[in-house]
Amino acid sequence: MMRLSVGLIVAVLALLAGATDLSASAADRLIVPCGQSIASMRFPYFGSSRPENRYRQVLGVVAVPPAFMRQVVSTRQMPWAYWRKQGLVVSASGKAVTITVPTTWRRRVAITWGNGIRPVSSLRIEGCHPSAGIGYAYAGGFLLRSPSACVPLIFSVGSRSATVRFGIGQRCHR
Repeated sequence: MMRLSVGLIVAVLALLAGATDLSASAADRLIVPCGQSIASMRFPYFGSSRPENRYRQVLGVVAVPPAFMRQVVSTRQMPWAYWRKQGLVVSASGKAVTITVPTTWRRRVAITWGNGIRPVSSLRIEGCHPSAGIGYAYAGGFLLRSPSACVPLIFSVGSRSATVRFGIGQRCHR
């Protein structure tokens, strides 16, 4: 009877540990439809005229935030205690963009772009109706467990992919 009780306790603890694992997992991939764009604009999009605030072009289809973003705010919520709001712009090329947090980073960072999207480890922004020179902006950003990090994200378009680093609250050093 004692072994059964210990085994049952271990099983219950394992279930609870799994239920409270708040990392963004691979099962957290969401689809963001075109209709969740907050604005349309010229593409390629570069944002600010100040070089340090310029957006970067990735795979010719997505404009991503600058390499360094100083301001990070406290959410006062766990596990994602810090937030950096920063939108991105996807070309109206008809090509979908998948954004993924590498597996080794999923307990440290989550992403969210689109309307009301919960923190996830991966999302796919659907390709919008092709329109030359137009891009669609998506609100969102980065959620962190710590106040700063040099975050890698993997951007994929078709069979091509690129890893891009984002210095959030700190600069990335290579």
